Amino acid sequence: MATGLGSLLRECPLLLPQNREGTVYEGFVTAQGRDFHIRILLPVDLQLKNARIQCSWRLKKILSGYQQILKQRLQRSSDLVSFMMELKTLLEVALKNTQELHAPPPPQYYSSLIRDIETLGWNKVVFVDPGFSIIKLKAEDSCSRAHLITLKLNPKYPTEPPDCLVDLPVQFAVSWISQSSLLSIHSQFLAALESLKEFWNALDEIDEKTWVIEPEKPTRSATMRRIAVGNNVSINIDVDPRHPTMLPECSFLGADHVVNPLKVKLNNNIHLWDPETSLLSNLKEVLEIDFPSRETLEKSDFSMDCGICYAYRLDGVTPDQVCDDSRCGQPFHQACLYEWLRGLPSSRQSFNVIFGECPYCNKQITLKMSTKKI
Repeated sequence: MATGLGSLLRECPLLLPQNREGTVYEGFVTAQGRDFHIRILLPVDLQLKNARIQCSWRLKKILSGYQQILKQRLQRSSDLVSFMMELKTLLEVALKNTQELHAPPPPQYYSSLIRDIETLGWNKVVFVDPGFSIIKLKAEDSCSRAHLITLKLNPKYPTEPPDCLVDLPVQFAVSWISQSSLLSIHSQFLAALESLKEFWNALDEIDEKTWVIEPEKPTRSATMRRIAVGNNVSINIDVDPRHPTMLPECSFLGADHVVNPLKVKLNNNIHLWDPETSLLSNLKEVLEIDFPSRETLEKSDFSMDCGICYAYRLDGVTPDQVCDDSRCGQPFHQACLYEWLRGLPSSRQSFNVIFGECPYCNKQITLKMSTKKI
């Protein structure tokens, strides 16, 4: 033991035993002139394979990618001295790799990137971070809609394709070779925008000429619109970005006595759908309705406010439950109606459906509960 301790002191003079049994060692391991705190706990039989190592968060971070190698070295080392020598070698490698990882890119990286930006045009650059690793570029489609693309570059591997963040309803995959430039990415982005022009034209017309209940502030990647029809009835449409003039997925929200006739019209008039006509015009044709605008509905007696909390939006959600009685038709938030019905002694529940009375007209009302919303 004395010989082993002497060898340990020569190799790691800052690591000292903490008890007579030699089961606890604590101190520092040195690599590249830096000291790192470490504590080694050995079992009573002093077998290294069952030892536990405790270290500072800094050392743990440096060795975070070497746990498996460290475990193997612990299993195969004949004694603590040989393990500590292995640990110091491993630490030297980890420190070197960490330094290379965080080393600044060569000057050529910046000069090449600046040439790229000058070729593209500084007027198309919205933002560049100090390290030139994040660049935001703007672009306009042929209908003068503004779009943004964020590029996350890797200065250490400048020939690799950057991560591209875009607000598009379809996946944007960059065609990239080692000689590709910002101009190439920007051109591909413009081509993607142009391919989606008809999709945005269709939704822009709906946003302009109808009352879109949800989403409140649609992004360019949003394919869904919930449109007010009237009498506390709305229609959800989900448009295919690649085929925006084709019949979208449709679902209706509202009282059955109003919704059911609309469903019948949709099924009976589906043959009237004309892909050469705009999406909104087709919806008007097959449903035999003229969608009211927000201004028209707000000037009428039409109301979308919840009949329980008297608010339109509750935690970002609009009323999506309606009393089915034709003389009532009051809308409610699902969460509000659930809490109301749950508090009534006369209400009953079967699985995920609760039956009760409308807070306004006392007629029977049924709520199918959704765990996502309640």
